[in-house]
Amino acid sequence: MNFNVKEHLKKVKDKLPVGVKLVAVSKYHPTEYIKEAYDEGQRLFGESHEQEIRQKVEALPKDIEWHFIGHLQTNKVKYIAPYISMIDAVDSLKLLKEINKQAQKNNRVIKVLIELHIAEEETKYGFSLEDCRAMLASGEWRELKNVAICGLMMMASNVDDTETIRREMLMAADFFDEIKAEYFADDDHFCERSWGMSHDYGIAVECRATMVRVGTTIFGPRVY
Repeated sequence: MNFNVKEHLKKVKDKLPVGVKLVAVSKYHPTEYIKEAYDEGQRLFGESHEQEIRQKVEALPKDIEWHFIGHLQTNKVKYIAPYISMIDAVDSLKLLKEINKQAQKNNRVIKVLIELHIAEEETKYGFSLEDCRAMLASGEWRELKNVAICGLMMMASNVDDTETIRREMLMAADFFDEIKAEYFADDDHFCERSWGMSHDYGIAVECRATMVRVGTTIFGPRVY
């Protein structure tokens, strides 16, 4: 192994306050890197390709909590439904319904985060704040008994301007408070604010994040 995962993982964890979860983004990284992080106590790992994650699930310890962190197509849900711990980027009611359907088939409840599109970039997926309000107001999601909506996820603009990043993350945090009060006040599951990656997780922590997704800083450059 030519990258010291143990050392880099410790540096990231040392910067995170108590109560902020770390999802180690392990996509495109070999299983031995994941195993080294696992041996240091890390249990949450993020993947975004169905075939890659399936191979890793079979090869690695069973108490790992696998997060699907990328854009998920509805026709792929059935492949990950038996084992995925959380789907971090639900960007449509259609996808939420499909997750519920496949979770039901597997006799499971799958945890999900609703993805917001706040950044200016067109490449990002997710609900606008207005669309998310409309989706929640419609109430259809209340019928879905095999998904647990656990909070919100967003990706800030990929820019050097920290004020832009901070403004977008705080907008998401304020929106979390709004819909928590309106729809999830009595739901303890709805507690996660997932934003922040390798380049901006420090800002995310200041902006009330409860979960950050860090890959390159822990595992080094991706191995394609």
